[in-house]
Amino acid sequence: MAGSETVGTLIAGDVIAGEPPKGDLSGKVALVTGASRGIGRAIAVALAARGALVGVHYNAGADAAQETLAAVRAAGGDGFLIAADLGAPQAWDTLADGLAAALAARGLERFHILVNNAGVSRRMLIEEVDEAEFDRVLQVNLKAPFFLIRRLAPLLADGGRIINISSMSTRAAFAFSPVYAPSKAGLEALTRLLAVHYGPRGITVNAVLPGATATDMNPVSRDPKAREATAKTVALGRVGEPEDIARVVAFLASPDGGWVTGQMLDASGGQRL
Repeated sequence: MAGSETVGTLIAGDVIAGEPPKGDLSGKVALVTGASRGIGRAIAVALAARGALVGVHYNAGADAAQETLAAVRAAGGDGFLIAADLGAPQAWDTLADGLAAALAARGLERFHILVNNAGVSRRMLIEEVDEAEFDRVLQVNLKAPFFLIRRLAPLLADGGRIINISSMSTRAAFAFSPVYAPSKAGLEALTRLLAVHYGPRGITVNAVLPGATATDMNPVSRDPKAREATAKTVALGRVGEPEDIARVVAFLASPDGGWVTGQMLDASGGQRL
């Protein structure tokens, strides 16, 4: 019985009380793409709060990226900014060069955590999608992560982490996602094969699949009726918050996530099960 009471105390302290112990990413360097707002910002803050130095990537939102950096520092961590338009040709080179320069400025040669969060989506039916829109979504959501991983692999430390942000739309049919969902499905296929490819280096590769999440890019968060209707499709009875996703990513980035690889982790609260 004494053993059971001890276990119960640990569960109450570590899980019910909330955050994992801070500092489990001390000495680690992370790069989070699309970190100027929403889920990307929450991930950057969560990793920084656990001790990581965080590279905050953004495209055009310099002010928003500065706000993310301020939040990172308010959480007790530190970081730096890197600008790159992942919709532009060879953008992965711009981003990789920026990271290499930031590392060198700090006397570092390697980083440890890559979170491919940046993505684009428009609610459209297949009849409304033209070739330019198709190419834009595939470029940002699949091509950019593919070539960014390839470009950064030599800088990623053995035992590192690659975490791709996908979507639960790969397992549920949403008629308004005829390009977005396939682009994320491709990212999931890439996740599996790279888990095998980088396994000998001790690098884990996983994908996190958010469901409806309250961000400024999601119409659900701006329309109370839509939010209420969506919540009814979620097993846990509410729309997700960016921090819900960030905690899953932080787990995968931590030592506790070191035996998980090649997995698609649904972080939707049980949406459309």
